[in-house]
Amino acid sequence: MSQSSKGITFHRMSQRNSLTSCTAALLFLLPWFGGLTVGEVSNNFCQCLDFFYNRTPPRGLKKAEYQPICQRYKDRYRFASLYRRQHRAPLFSAYKLSPADGRWPKSGWMYEPQLAFSRACPEMRHFNEIVDQNVVESQAVHQDYRNSGFSRGHLCPSLHQRTMEDRESTFTLTNIVPQQIGSNSGTWNMLENEVLERYKKFCIGPMYVITGVMPYESETHWVNNRVSVPEYMWSAYCCPVFKTNLLTGMKQLFPSYAAVGRNDPSSGQEIVPVNNKVRPSLRGYDVKQMTLETLEGILSRRLNVSVTLFDGNCQNTYIKSSI
Repeated sequence: MSQSSKGITFHRMSQRNSLTSCTAALLFLLPWFGGLTVGEVSNNFCQCLDFFYNRTPPRGLKKAEYQPICQRYKDRYRFASLYRRQHRAPLFSAYKLSPADGRWPKSGWMYEPQLAFSRACPEMRHFNEIVDQNVVESQAVHQDYRNSGFSRGHLCPSLHQRTMEDRESTFTLTNIVPQQIGSNSGTWNMLENEVLERYKKFCIGPMYVITGVMPYESETHWVNNRVSVPEYMWSAYCCPVFKTNLLTGMKQLFPSYAAVGRNDPSSGQEIVPVNNKVRPSLRGYDVKQMTLETLEGILSRRLNVSVTLFDGNCQNTYIKSSI
């Protein structure tokens, strides 16, 4: 057999092995997610693993109500979300950060058709003036947020997406949680910009980001008796290749770091203390930055499972650069 034939054979075998592994993973997860569905709303993230470091989604987050979504818009995967069906809100969204190359999009809000109809179009769709009742029952809609007192908080933010179409894709309500304005437009927005600057100044290659929410411990808080309100926001990044000429105070921020932000000014101060010296509009919406391990410990205790966000804690194979 020629070298080229061997290469073709090996490539085909690799493709078959990859497909077999993906299929096996789907079958293994069937008991968790209650049956196989078609397309981008499926039983795992097999179609969009590139948004996770080492193509490995977080470990420990498995419940029947959690629905993986490969967020597809204009025939391309843009990011990934783990959706909580009973809460009509995502638990997290995962993406690769890329600075925006243009203005804020004017795209209207969208929904996920396959949450309502398993055999529907696999791409997110804009809301019509009259919303099908199956869509209303399966996910959040416009009416849930109107006059709710909450803003629509992106887990995968528009400013972390490069192209206009990438930014438009973030405007699906399956990427949105009820977020207090003081957090969304204030302290949490500051964090998003700070992470963006770290990426531009220090990362070489991709930065993997996972942003999610923490529910209330005692009882669920609701918007419109339909959409759950998070008590805290959280976010973590993994920058596996980064510059080594960092100042002493910056070295702890790589290859990974994390943060938790308050979404309720009346919450206790055990996780995130309140700084009463900030301006009144931001008071009670503090954000505390921390190590990845610290965040995983908080999530593990709050969710009562062992949580690992990045494979090998983003440290097993990363390469530093002296550039």
